Amino acid sequence: MILRDLTLRPATRAELPAVLALLTDEDKVVDPASVTVTEAYERAFTDIAADPRNEMLVLTDEDGLVLGCLQATYIPGLGKGGAERALIEAVRIRADRRGDGLGRELMQRAVARAGERGCALVQLTSDKRRTNAHRFYASLGFTGSHDGFKLPL
Repeated sequence: MILRDLTLRPATRAELPAVLALLTDEDKVVDPASVTVTEAYERAFTDIAADPRNEMLVLTDEDGLVLGCLQATYIPGLGKGGAERALIEAVRIRADRRGDGLGRELMQRAVARAGERGCALVQLTSDKRRTNAHRFYASLGFTGSHDGFKLPL
């Protein structure tokens, strides 16, 4: 695959099953037709699509096949001179396409997109157990500068 033949763009509603398939199991390819799109998923997707500070982005090949996804949230703030920061979450590449450079391409394009928007910083979180992902993010220039905390509600 030639990486320049890829497209990074906001996901369409028709691609929601493919995105959910990527998020369902990162270790195997899940058939999008087997994914149940619940009312909660529909609502979340509609909210993301309607919010100018959120994007569910997909990386597609020349045939429109969804190869990867991520969610970018643009956060206004008073730090960094009042510039936005981009928060990247839910980064996934199809299990059968890992090692092809797609993850690097996905992240580089997402970072460039944030820069074009005027963001001063891109941040992400990654589960502490995902050491391969940490090495990958470090290879892109991300540094482990903070510890994150979560409180389930």
